[in-house]
Amino acid sequence: MEVLKKILTALILIVSIVLIAAYFMPKNYAVAREIIINKPADTIFNYVRYLRNQNEFSVWANIDPKMKSTYKGTDGKVGAVSAWESKVKEVGVGEQEITEITEGKRLEFDLRFKEPMNDTAVGFMSTEAIANNQTKVKWGIEGVMPYPMNIMMPIMNMDKMIGNDLQKGLENLKAKMEH
Repeated sequence: MEVLKKILTALILIVSIVLIAAYFMPKNYAVAREIIINKPADTIFNYVRYLRNQNEFSVWANIDPKMKSTYKGTDGKVGAVSAWESKVKEVGVGEQEITEITEGKRLEFDLRFKEPMNDTAVGFMSTEAIANNQTKVKWGIEGVMPYPMNIMMPIMNMDKMIGNDLQKGLENLKAKMEH
């Protein structure tokens, strides 16, 4: 009985330490990557603003060739929604909605993930002319990991996990646009 009491006390102590640590850990994450593409900014912006086109360079869309995609609204306009369904865990089920457009410069969107976990995030893509035929393209995602799940933030390394996929997507976009 004494051993069981010590084990139970130790477990309660460990759980308490984890919960207290999680309380003080960051809950927000922001990941962004950028690339220079040798094309005019308006050409690139007018391509990335369309959700259908984003599936051409997105790493996540290319993981599952059998992914089911559906679209609602007028693509390339505020309110347009791209939804996806995949049995592949890395892709899952979710949707992206265009929430704001700064013409020729920035596209903002909401991301709503339904499977494998229910979560939301916001993202953007921006274009900035740095020369007549050169454009800096930036792609970012921000979100919140709720307490006490935020204890996993240092382990998960969101910057590396999401950032690598954003970078690969930008490299895919560069190859497509410069081809």
